[in-house]
Amino acid sequence: MKKNVLMYEMDSFSYVDSIKRWNKTIIIPVGAIEQHGPHMSMNVDVNLSLSISKGIAEKINCIVAYPITYAAKSQQRSGGGYHLIGTTSIEGNTLISYVKDIIKEYIRHGFKNIILINGHFENNSFLMEGIDLALNDTKDSFRKIALLSYWDFVPEETINKLYPDGFTGWALEHAGVMETSLMLYLYPDLVNMKKVLDLPPADLPLYDIYPIIPERTPKSGCLSSPKNASVEKGEILYKVCVDGISKALKKEYSI
Repeated sequence: MKKNVLMYEMDSFSYVDSIKRWNKTIIIPVGAIEQHGPHMSMNVDVNLSLSISKGIAEKINCIVAYPITYAAKSQQRSGGGYHLIGTTSIEGNTLISYVKDIIKEYIRHGFKNIILINGHFENNSFLMEGIDLALNDTKDSFRKIALLSYWDFVPEETINKLYPDGFTGWALEHAGVMETSLMLYLYPDLVNMKKVLDLPPADLPLYDIYPIIPERTPKSGCLSSPKNASVEKGEILYKVCVDGISKALKKEYSI
């Protein structure tokens, strides 16, 4: 039977025991509630960061926190834009304060190693700021905090294999082949490929305009077509991310 690594499914006594036994290391998944086209649910970023965190925790023996769900505003060039209904965002200052407070709580619980696994492109700078503020408030009470986005661990050879017709970049992969394939593999009941709109990649300028010009976002809300997504691709992506991140963290934390 697999060990339970999810903090929020443990009783508090088992949780305290696990902190001591499992390297005093916790992973905080970070996602978003964001539209992902007509073919997928809006909790994609939460679900994928959580599942990848769970896979990593099972490999390196650590605990997974309850995910951070509401997140930074979706940008037009990487998420379709925060103007789209369904995308539910919080202000940057709110996210920074929330991350700071959560990190300080886990330090209080006794964790020495904290890892934030991000599943929403726009979160990164706000997460970094929250980490920095938490560090300033808790000097010398912990060892190390890591921040990463799981897609950065997809190697070039995998990209070439999964995108034989060319890769448009991670920003335009919003609700495209990568996320759709991972969801097909991990959460197939939340994907309906019959609703896919096979449109060309978004043609957006290399700058942002505010207020957002809604007409520049493809009518699907996706920034590239998910038509070529598959369960098989999802399995490949999941395994390379979990294996690559686990290897990096074992080295970084000497686990």
